[in-house]
Amino acid sequence: MTASDDSFTESERHGLYRAIYERRDVRSQFLSDPIPADVLARLLQAAHHAPSVGFMQPWDFIVIESREVRASILTLFEQANEKAAERFTGERKNLYKGLKLQGILESPLNLCITCDRSRGGPHVLGRDSIMETDLFSTCLAVQNLWLAARAEGVGVGWVSVLDQTQLSAALNLPEHVYPVAYLCLGYVSEFLDQPELEARGWRSRLPLSELVHGDTWGQPFAGTFESGS
Repeated sequence: MTASDDSFTESERHGLYRAIYERRDVRSQFLSDPIPADVLARLLQAAHHAPSVGFMQPWDFIVIESREVRASILTLFEQANEKAAERFTGERKNLYKGLKLQGILESPLNLCITCDRSRGGPHVLGRDSIMETDLFSTCLAVQNLWLAARAEGVGVGWVSVLDQTQLSAALNLPEHVYPVAYLCLGYVSEFLDQPELEARGWRSRLPLSELVHGDTWGQPFAGTFESGS
């Protein structure tokens, strides 16, 4: 097979896969150095070039620099985190309470990526059958930004322990706009070799060979799998 003229070079492919394998959910390694405007612009452009069903582009980006706003979000996190801890018992609860699950004030910048559920009107191409495709599309914007950030040496942490209704009120979101991802962004002292939750013993990565099916659910697939770096 002959490669097309716009094929990636070997080094370009390596860079892409490196960003995928070395991306981390950062909580504890943030530095105070600001993110330059041109770097932030590239990250937002990368997010904005995510694929979206019906080309609806349902995302908006709220760049949060105000320490006052971030402190209010931290309060919401602390309230939600206390409730979350009560769902566990024994050693699991102790381990949970020892995890650092946010870098809201330590990071120089917070970013909320939202989904406008009215964008494109009542009938978006490809959405009538699966209404959640606007949310799925917004998650692709999050992933684009995350991989671009890793390539720029910028850490990203997703703060998921938040009440979405309270978060919406804190950010003055319209009723039809849903906060998909509240992110902490900043340069970091290091990117960990393993995801932090794996390193701390919370969960391990599942073997890919156990997750691939052939033709229908539960049927074997004959392919082989090499582990990522």
